[in-house]
Amino acid sequence: MTQVRITTASYEDWPEIASIEHLCFPPKEAATIPAIQERLRTYPQGCLVARLNNTIIGFINSGATDVNAVEDAFYTSMAQHLENGQNLVVFGLDVHPLHQGQGYAKALMQRLIAFANQENKSAILLTCKEHLIDFYTAFGYKNLGPSNSNHGGAKWYDLQLDLIKSDPA
Repeated sequence: MTQVRITTASYEDWPEIASIEHLCFPPKEAATIPAIQERLRTYPQGCLVARLNNTIIGFINSGATDVNAVEDAFYTSMAQHLENGQNLVVFGLDVHPLHQGQGYAKALMQRLIAFANQENKSAILLTCKEHLIDFYTAFGYKNLGPSNSNHGGAKWYDLQLDLIKSDPA
């Protein structure tokens, strides 16, 4: 894997993020530009970008909540976001197709897990398609089975990574 720099996204990154999102997901599943912009305005610290030679090649974005399952409303609006929510909800983990298979998605997920631990979150929640279950379970996610989500008309699976919360000092 070529050296990649992972940083917190800024609002100005939205065009590159939107471009990658639309390369990685079919139109019915891809986040809209307004949704991406809202995510970056509302919870920029929950969006990490992977930069290779100062070009964004991938990202992972999330919100915080107290619910224990990913709800479809999260994909279109940050209205359910709770700044101090106990769980992170992953909206997407995207790597530009020209850079897939090189470990960048793994690096982004590892950094998000570190962020969630730093923020003392209880769990990270996500949905994925069946062919990606093994990728996520390698990080310790539990496959909770088929999701109630019908986002984009696809079949999704609920996954959850329980985190170790530190006791307040």
